[in-house]
Amino acid sequence: MDEKDLPPRLTRLTFHGPLSEARAARIIGRLASATPSTVLDIGCGWGELMLRTLEAVPGATGLGIDLNGADIARGRENAEGRALADRVKFVEESAAGTTLDPADLVLCLGASHALSDAQPPEHTTAALHALRRLVRPGGRVLLGESFWQRVPTPAELDAMWPDARADEFPDLSGLVDLAVECGFRPAWIETANNDEWEEFESGYQSDVEEWLAAHHDHPLADETRERVDRHRASWLKGYREVLGLAYLTLVPVG
Repeated sequence: MDEKDLPPRLTRLTFHGPLSEARAARIIGRLASATPSTVLDIGCGWGELMLRTLEAVPGATGLGIDLNGADIARGRENAEGRALADRVKFVEESAAGTTLDPADLVLCLGASHALSDAQPPEHTTAALHALRRLVRPGGRVLLGESFWQRVPTPAELDAMWPDARADEFPDLSGLVDLAVECGFRPAWIETANNDEWEEFESGYQSDVEEWLAAHHDHPLADETRERVDRHRASWLKGYREVLGLAYLTLVPVG
């Protein structure tokens, strides 16, 4: 089967998460003011926020780690097109148990699961301990992590991913408390809003929805339709306005 006949993947998304251009610019401004020399992006995807940070801090170098080869290739292509290829490296490997040297700035956006094999809810604590080891004294961690905006109902949990549980995530206060317990001070606390979530969820599906409309009789149409319908129902009937994403700018203590 020719690759051009397959559904396109995530071309409508700039960031792989609910993050607006305005919020990204504000975050980068704060992070760049600390003039990091080294940036480490865990579960980087195509590393858009890392690339923009490098553009904002001349001379800084970056390393992005992810297991998705297509995303890594997209990141390398974007770096080349923005004259950053000599300052950034994308590596296709696992971050679990990594022995990488600490960096001045560590990004971990929706990727805490990449840092350990711990299962929810312990995965957040495990990730925070790993991030504490990976950031240099005086550096910064930008953690994008899930939390419950309110306790989900049984019906909402049933509509989410398999085996979703009410104890899977803390609330926002509990998440920040975990960060403090793991050796950080929260320099900035902010959360994705509804507009950012809707932009992300719609962009996440849009390529494939339009492909399905034009390829309803394609050999892959049935399984693709089932997958996207399941994801949309999980969002609209399950975690919409229930699951939140916090962006925490954390400073290591000591």
